[in-house]
Amino acid sequence: RGNSTAMLMADMPFMSYSSPNDCLLNAARIMKEGKAEMVKLEWGELETDMVARLTQCGIPVCAHLGLTPQAIHKYGGYRVQGRESESAQRMKQDARSLEEAGADMLLLECVPSDLAAEITRAASVPVIGIGAGSGCGGQILVMADLLGMSGTMPGKLARSYTNMHDDAVEALRQYIQDVHEGAFPAVENTYES
Repeated sequence: RGNSTAMLMADMPFMSYSSPNDCLLNAARIMKEGKAEMVKLEWGELETDMVARLTQCGIPVCAHLGLTPQAIHKYGGYRVQGRESESAQRMKQDARSLEEAGADMLLLECVPSDLAAEITRAASVPVIGIGAGSGCGGQILVMADLLGMSGTMPGKLARSYTNMHDDAVEALRQYIQDVHEGAFPAVENTYES
């Protein structure tokens, strides 16, 4: 409700599109109730048909290729995808198939930069990268990583531009100390009758 300028894309939650009917109903609900303007599906074997059905119904779709976090247990963790020739060729074909099915945007995550650039050049839709190099049409950086909120170094695909975690921990430590010492609330934080 607070957004008036940016496009709102919503991630389809895990198992919310495990069947074509669930996919359509849940995407429509996200669009109607969540006020999303586009839904994002993580690529799997069934999604080409689902992308086609959603776009036929007027629902804009972003297809997520490469590392798909909803399937990390299948991959054995967070690993770069598309390094081997066979998987790179498959990803290029998947990108073409998804675009032909009606995907309005592609998202490439943890993909070698040369592969991401090649997919971007071949695509006629916007290609956004997260850990896919500068050859994509746009970039994603998770806000918590950008602001250094986790207290740990983000993975190679991210960069922290500040350290809000340490600032927050120090502010909380100072608050607790001030309460214990009676320094908070002070006179200027107190109302008189």
